[in-house]
Order: sequence, then C-alpha cells, then structure tokens
Amino acid sequence: METVTTCEELAAWNKAYLWHPFTQMKDYVKGEPLIIERGEGIMLYDVRGRAYYDGFSSVWLNVHGHNVPELNEAVASQLAKVAHSTLLGMANVPAIELAANLVRIAPERLTKVFYSDAGATGVEIALKMAFQYWHNRGIGRKTKFITMNQAYHGDTLGAVSVGAIPLYHNVFRPLLFSPCVIPYPYAYRTEGGASAAMEATLCALRELLESRADEMAALLVEPVVQGAGGIIVMPQGCLREIAALCRKHDVLLIADEVATGFGRTGAMFACDLEGVSPDLMVVGKGLTGGYLPLAATLATDEIYAAFYADYSEQKTFFHGHSYTGNPLGCAVALASLRLLEERNTIHTVNAKAAFAAKKLALLADWPHVGDIRQQGLMIGIELVRDKKSREPYAWTDRVGVRVCMRARELGMLTRPLGNVIVLIPPLASTEAELDAMADILAGAIYDVTEEGWGA
Repeated sequence: METVTTCEELAAWNKAYLWHPFTQMKDYVKGEPLIIERGEGIMLYDVRGRAYYDGFSSVWLNVHGHNVPELNEAVASQLAKVAHSTLLGMANVPAIELAANLVRIAPERLTKVFYSDAGATGVEIALKMAFQYWHNRGIGRKTKFITMNQAYHGDTLGAVSVGAIPLYHNVFRPLLFSPCVIPYPYAYRTEGGASAAMEATLCALRELLESRADEMAALLVEPVVQGAGGIIVMPQGCLREIAALCRKHDVLLIADEVATGFGRTGAMFACDLEGVSPDLMVVGKGLTGGYLPLAATLATDEIYAAFYADYSEQKTFFHGHSYTGNPLGCAVALASLRLLEERNTIHTVNAKAAFAAKKLALLADWPHVGDIRQQGLMIGIELVRDKKSREPYAWTDRVGVRVCMRARELGMLTRPLGNVIVLIPPLASTEAELDAMADILAGAIYDVTEEGWGA
C-alpha cells in the first residue's frame, strides 16, 4: 500500500489518477489543485492550512457545518453495532426509525419510504414507480413524463432523460427517452416579469394536459427553486397551480426536493411553502446533514397499494441498491433531523435569509448584476454584460468561473452556474459569517466585472 506524505505528492497523484466530476481536466491539471484536509464549523481547510468559507455547502448539502460532535457520535455509535445490513427482505433499526420520522415531517399523504444512495437514483426510482404504478393498474397508455426546461434531476440515464440543460444532456440524447417539456417560470428572462412567466408555464401545462393527459404518467418538478438551471425562483402560487392541474387531469406529481429539502428554502420542504402534497417526493443532499450518501423516495399509500399484491401477479417493484438503507447513513440522518428540531434551525433560516437579502441588495445597482434571486438560503446572482438589455456574457468569457476563482483567492468556495454566482451556505452560518461571505462575493464580482481580473 503506497501513501503520500507531502502536499506536492498529493497534488501529483491527484492530477495523475483522479477524474473529477463536472471538471474539464485539461484546465484542471494546469493549476494547483485544491485539496481539502479537514473541516470545522462552516470552514474548510486545505492541506496547506489555508481556510475557506464553505459558500456552497459542499455542493448544496451541508446543514449544520463540518465536524459536528452530535453527528460524529451518531456515526461512531452505529459503527460499533453494524456498518451495513441489506434491506432486501430484512430491515435494520436506523432505517426503520428514519422512515417513521421522514413520514412524520413530510407533506401529508406521503407514507412510504424507499431508500437509495443519491438524488439521481432517488429520481430514477420515482420515475420507475410512476411508470409501473399505471402498468400495475392496467392503464398501459400512461407512459410519458413531463419535465421543465433547464431542469436538472441527476446524472443517471433516467434522470438525464427528464433533464433539460443542453450542455449537460445533449450528447446523451440517443440513449434517452423523450419527455414533454414545458417552461419553468423564469421572471427575469420573460417579457412581463413574474406574472407573465407564471402564466406561460401554466398555459403550456394546461394545453398539454387537456390534449394528452391520458398519455402522461407524471410531471417532475423542482419545487419553488430550480437549482442547476440558475437558482430560478417560482412566482408565488405557481407550484400550487401546477399541483392542481396535475390532480385535475389524473397525472402524478413528483417533487424533486433533493436540493430544496430540510430547511434550505425556509421550510422543511419547498412543497410546504405552498401547501402542496405530491404523489412522490425525492430527498437527498441535506438528509444526512452532508455527512453520508443517502437519499429517499417517498410515496403515497395509493401508489404503494398498486404494488401490494399476490406474488403470482408479479407486481413487485424490482429495484434496489447494494447499500439501500445503509445503517450508518440512516443513523446520522436521524441525528441531523434531531439537531434541526433541537436548534430550531428552520425558523432561524428565515431571519438569516432576510439578513443576507439586505446585505446583497447593495449589489442590485451594480452595472453587471442583472438579477439577485433568493428563497431562504438559496441565492443566485445573475451577471450580465449589459444591464439595460440583459445581454448575457458569452460562455467563452468564463465570467462565473473567474468570479468563483477570485472568491477562492479571497477565502470562500463556491461554484458557478454559467453566469449565475451561487451562495448556498450551511444553514448553521451565523450573521457574522454570512456578512463575511457576502463581502467576499461582492469583492470577487467587482474584481472580475469591473477590474477584469482573470481575463
């Protein structure tokens, strides 16, 4: 077994052997790689001892910060019992307890929990459940899905099929099934603003359902906030109207709460903001507080009943993963839910969100800040070449990348979504920490858009 002892050796092995996700490796190997060694609170530390604010919650999943004693203890305690035991035909204690607690906090009607290991696999499960639900009921014509433009639901083939970001998905089109696509309400890029954007979405959905509802198995939506599409925030009431149309036309509603769940939007789930109870809901990311890979697909009794049959009928849901219901993941997820309640975290998110909004409002008049979008502690700042015409920067300008690289130099980590700069801090962040992160972000935006840093 070979080991490395120096920062230089680690960097060399990183470039020689690791293939990073969503990373152009030709660019990556040119610079000094950032290698994280440890975390404390909302800070991450690299192997050279440099400290960084975790400004994107380690890809939108950290809730309570890093190296949290209560979460560490939950993993250690479970590890002393059993690290893993299959859920195929048997159960384990933490998986049962977590399922009961997820049902307790979930929107009403969601009463059954099916575990997986990541958001994409949770989405894949929801798609297969929706498809087989109609099949098991003898309604074989309902086989199509509805998604929304610029949607992102993960990187497995089923999840990519219902994704609609050309840069990520076009190359795989020959491998995928084709959904029907309606617009996500993007107020900043719609003539007439929020009301026009909402009406365009609802009109497109209404027309589709009135003509083809008998073909549609389900609609999949990122509720209230569309993540990878650019932190696009739905106008108030839009999700509720979408749910009502699906219910009216007997089409299942799948809510992808992977990014929005567990307090990120200022409610336990984004669906709660509008009193929506979907037929299927996928959770992940913040489920374990950012500690271990675990996801879940929640279903209603009605969907579960379509699979509950005599063995000879072959209505079983033939799906599963080796680490389904992993006890370590379930144990730390239980501890995370406990901390959310003990610390009243979700209530504090709204006060922190208001503080961040007031701070970032100072950027609204800057010449290259086109739009600042926020729901809870999910924040996106869209940068534009021309504020009046809303002309975007060209992809080749790499403005978002440059801003995030400058922020890293200034002591904060985040990743861009094209020209949209993301600030999604851990929910445990204090106002002082939010203030510092906002200052870094403002400085990075100014340096790139006004001073030409990194051009």
